[in-house]
Amino acid sequence: MAKEITREEAWALLTEYNKEPFHLKHGETVEGVMRWYAEKLGYGDEVDFWGIVGLLHDLDFEQFPEQHCIKSQEIMRERGLSERLIHATASHGYLLTVDIAPEHEMKKVLYAVDELTGLIGAVALMRPSKSTLDLELKSVKKKYKALNFAAGCSREVIQRGADMLGWTLDDLISDTILAMRTLEKPQAE
Repeated sequence: MAKEITREEAWALLTEYNKEPFHLKHGETVEGVMRWYAEKLGYGDEVDFWGIVGLLHDLDFEQFPEQHCIKSQEIMRERGLSERLIHATASHGYLLTVDIAPEHEMKKVLYAVDELTGLIGAVALMRPSKSTLDLELKSVKKKYKALNFAAGCSREVIQRGADMLGWTLDDLISDTILAMRTLEKPQAE
């Protein structure tokens, strides 16, 4: 029987396959953003699940970048994890490495925010505050249009994610900034 996984078990699994601080921080960022969206979109009873999906979405990326979203399915199945979790995490590789379409709103959010959190994080690091707390939509949009900035963050995937959700790009970016702000602590003066 497939089992659900706790946050602690998910973290242990993630750190078994990921050692780079950047990848671990990205997992935690996407986890927090997914939890925020679960609340905002009325999935309060699913907040923990959405968070675990966010935390584990790149489980295989560090060790198996060429098999991203493929190898993670094998790893999770070997652990007896639920197909629901496996399918949800793998769906963000749709049209990239897998043909698992993000059909549920949660999967569409993951698809859209995975790349976007990277772009927003890169924009925030360019600011004197190095924070999203004072980051505005216009700053992100300016860098979004500069294709050489954070070139690894696919604008095509971000736009496709917004389209899947039926949201404007501005709304997606604005809400994701708000979600990322909840993950930061204001710096002491």
